[in-house]
Amino acid sequence: MTAQRIHDTVAEDFSRVNDLIIQRLASDVPMVEKIAQYIIESGGKRLRPLLVLLSSQASGYSEDDHLKLAAVIEFLHTATLLHDDVVDTSDMRRGRSTANAKWGNAPSVLVGDFLYARAFEMMVELQSLPIMNVLSHATAVIAEGEVMQLMNVKNPDLTEDQYMVVIHNKTAMLFEASSHTGALLAGANAEQENALKDYGKHLGLAFQLVDDVLDYQGDAEAMGKNVGDDLAEGKTTLPLIYAMENSSDDERQLIRQAIRKGGLDDLPKVLNIVKASGAIEYTMNKAREEAATARKLLACLPESTYREALELLTEAAVARVS
Repeated sequence: MTAQRIHDTVAEDFSRVNDLIIQRLASDVPMVEKIAQYIIESGGKRLRPLLVLLSSQASGYSEDDHLKLAAVIEFLHTATLLHDDVVDTSDMRRGRSTANAKWGNAPSVLVGDFLYARAFEMMVELQSLPIMNVLSHATAVIAEGEVMQLMNVKNPDLTEDQYMVVIHNKTAMLFEASSHTGALLAGANAEQENALKDYGKHLGLAFQLVDDVLDYQGDAEAMGKNVGDDLAEGKTTLPLIYAMENSSDDERQLIRQAIRKGGLDDLPKVLNIVKASGAIEYTMNKAREEAATARKLLACLPESTYREALELLTEAAVARVS
């Protein structure tokens, strides 16, 4: 119900953004259009364009360029997904085959490049250097985050502080850019602009931390991916970091070996250690702290249905774990 209330706040704009996305996916190369439409229509929550719509209007924006900005953000996000799935050799996302599983790695990478290019075309149309500055910087940071994650695959020595930097760059950065550019588009004052920028960052961190938890106790059908996928790929996420710091030497060594090896052979044992160590509760508490920080930052905005929806988003971020 919370998610429905949030979307209802900008339902008409959301529909117009979807129409614009389909319109701007047009290409003279049939495979480009086919792959791009496949992943765009694969059932994502469109959280980042939603943030653009809500943050711009919570800042008093009343024109139409927020629709184009929301589409730009979705194209940037979709391009990163196409590239991520190739890097991770993933074959399932949101319950469907990934584009690389259906068409191969090369077409997926190239269509991701097309989406980046189309996003920057539309970004120029907005004629705002501050927005271009934020989004071009965000794109670079996200790429750095991807490389950092790749460098740390099968690395059991990743610290919590290092991990928080990785997930800020890889995930939270586009949340931050979405709410920040929404504020910039609206001409928000400096206090509100900074608040919305930081709101997006903390909201994005909360979402990623909850995703970390769901990888160890989620529902595969609801998530569209399998429990233990992070471990199978050798990804050291916060539940594993905490479990290694708060378990016996034998248990720590088992987790370290599972991370280095990858795969799912040790998943049942790792799941038991993670749950017994309190790692799930610790990670969820961190997520709740990030969500609470995000919510407090909205106090400087005038009261409106858009601000209320942004507040509800902080609740929705952590409500995915029962």
